[in-house]
Amino acid sequence: MTMRNPDYQQATTAIFSAAPFISDLGIEPLTITPGRVEARLLILPRHLQQDGFIHAGVQATLADHTAGAAAFTVIGADQLVLTSGFSINLLLAARGSELRACAEVVKAGARLVIAETSVYAISGDDEKLVARAMVTLAVLPRSG
Repeated sequence: MTMRNPDYQQATTAIFSAAPFISDLGIEPLTITPGRVEARLLILPRHLQQDGFIHAGVQATLADHTAGAAAFTVIGADQLVLTSGFSINLLLAARGSELRACAEVVKAGARLVIAETSVYAISGDDEKLVARAMVTLAVLPRSG
């Protein structure tokens, strides 16, 4: 996968701390390579829904932001990406001490980037695929 921003790793790391909602949730990047990002979230009680499962909204946010970060690695330094379409399949009720997301760019175009994210719930040595998302991101010029 070709990246167009030579400082993509630093720039991509920065979008995790620069997004207040993402910082508040506690999502952090693990690995960043051209077209691929892994991120994690250590699960706290505030991430759970009423029955003790990890909230679907938390899973969706992790999947979406990680896909956006993967897309961010393949665009120019003078560009940004915004989600324009998003679908998620929740495959299994999620429980665990951590969620881990792996997003990969499927297609990097000049105007749209398509990325797919797999979300895993981790409990000790047990890792289960709990969600898969397909995200379409619009490539826009950075204004300012």
